Amino acid sequence: MRKLPPLNALRAFEAAARNLSFTKAADELNVTAAAVSQQVRNLEDIVGVPLFRRLTRAIMLTDAGQAALPLLGDGFDRMALAVEKMRFHESAGILTVSAAPSFAAKWLVRRLPRFQEMYPDIRIRVDPTLGLVDFGREDVDLAIRFGPGNYPDLRSDLLVQEYTTPVCSPRLLEGERPLSTPDNIRYHKLLHCDWGYSDGEQPDWEMWLKLAGVDGVDTTRGLTFTTEVLALEAAVEGQGIALANKKIVENDVISGRLVVPFELELDTGYGFYVVCPEAQADVFKNAVFREWLLQEARLDDR
Repeated sequence: MRKLPPLNALRAFEAAARNLSFTKAADELNVTAAAVSQQVRNLEDIVGVPLFRRLTRAIMLTDAGQAALPLLGDGFDRMALAVEKMRFHESAGILTVSAAPSFAAKWLVRRLPRFQEMYPDIRIRVDPTLGLVDFGREDVDLAIRFGPGNYPDLRSDLLVQEYTTPVCSPRLLEGERPLSTPDNIRYHKLLHCDWGYSDGEQPDWEMWLKLAGVDGVDTTRGLTFTTEVLALEAAVEGQGIALANKKIVENDVISGRLVVPFELELDTGYGFYVVCPEAQADVFKNAVFREWLLQEARLDDR
């Protein structure tokens, strides 16, 4: 057991000795000069020797005080370093994020370098999966879910609202049957996706065509994919028309790989939410990543 004087007495002496002033030490410690003087006297009583020579308008260190100051200053510096290491170990390490493959590939991945620049000690591990996460059994810190957002015992924050619209290759806007009106969809192949990561109602062609007022289209025809990423790549290759969230395909539209032929959007009432257990929501690495995600989403809305 280390038998040490009270920490406040040591702090008062170190500050006063470093500044050679009770007043400056008091300002630094946010107490009164009288309090600093009393703490120093308590320390002198404990160690049994005077640490200062008190002059009329100044104080000077005794030999005992002069010998103790460098070691005590080093001790406080090492304590501060220890606290920083505590903070580092909370903020460092691997942060595992589970997300739907489409969201991970089309929205998240290209933004991650900005987070890594801000928090280089946090290593991101992205787990692209369609299944819902069991936080109690799986080694996952955060998940990005598609659904209504009401998840018991989980902290849930909306990232991207779901507005679904057709997307296709620019080539489908040309030719004998150009995709110039929603009714012309009947002349093109439909691309379907099994939105297995959804825990809400899945947007599909039947919903969108009903919204567009288009009848007589066989919505069962065409290719079906188990991931949205594959459906979107098929659309890029001109194999048909896919349904997608405009935010998810924003980069493909900007690059000209895809176009949005119609402005009509299907609002399912669902969205992509960042979720984690309430008990883990304020862990440093979880909290800063969640806030960064929300900031990125807000930048998208400008």
